[in-house]
Amino acid sequence: MKIETGIILALDVTDRARAVNVVEAAAPHIDAVKVGYPLVLGAGLGMVTELAGSAYVLCDFKVADIPNTNRLIAAEAFRAGAKGIICQAFPGKDSVAAVVEEARKHGGDVFVVTEMSHPGALDFMAPNAEAMARLAAAAGASGIIAPATRPERVRALKGIIGNMLLLSPGVGAQGGKASDAISAGADAVIVGRSIYDSAEPGRAARDLALEVRQAKK
Repeated sequence: MKIETGIILALDVTDRARAVNVVEAAAPHIDAVKVGYPLVLGAGLGMVTELAGSAYVLCDFKVADIPNTNRLIAAEAFRAGAKGIICQAFPGKDSVAAVVEEARKHGGDVFVVTEMSHPGALDFMAPNAEAMARLAAAAGASGIIAPATRPERVRALKGIIGNMLLLSPGVGAQGGKASDAISAGADAVIVGRSIYDSAEPGRAARDLALEVRQAKK
């Protein structure tokens, strides 16, 4: 993944036409489009292929199964046109390694969830996040996911992974600030509702990209 604007659009809509319109509006100001289950279940896996024609598509399938199943899921995502995929760390190093191995066949990236951005992540994920970050590094992943809602966790986890990429969700609707996450060490922020629910998605994405650029100075 090439980071330029530092903005990744979380396209958590279910309608194809809306998805396409939002991406077209935001395209000049984003580095990637994160596609998850809402859009794939609502409009089909073909959305990955369609969007991949003009954008870096990161499949947020949070893959979390045994190695063979993880490998099969990753293969289908990359065959559909994805350039990256998100998996969970908690199934263990062999499960993450299976995703990484499949990604390498397609020249793709793997991002490993260490800690999510919602309050419930404090129950089980946060106490194990640093171990999961080390697992991601050992497995050869491209980067990790860490919460913009808790910048101090971004700083701690970035300290573990070094030059690996750190993508940070939770900006906007969940209360996180893009500038805080970037200042704490995030390479890019993941933003959904603040862009796709905006009356002007392109302007919203542009404003966030400006915030990120200023935070990186």
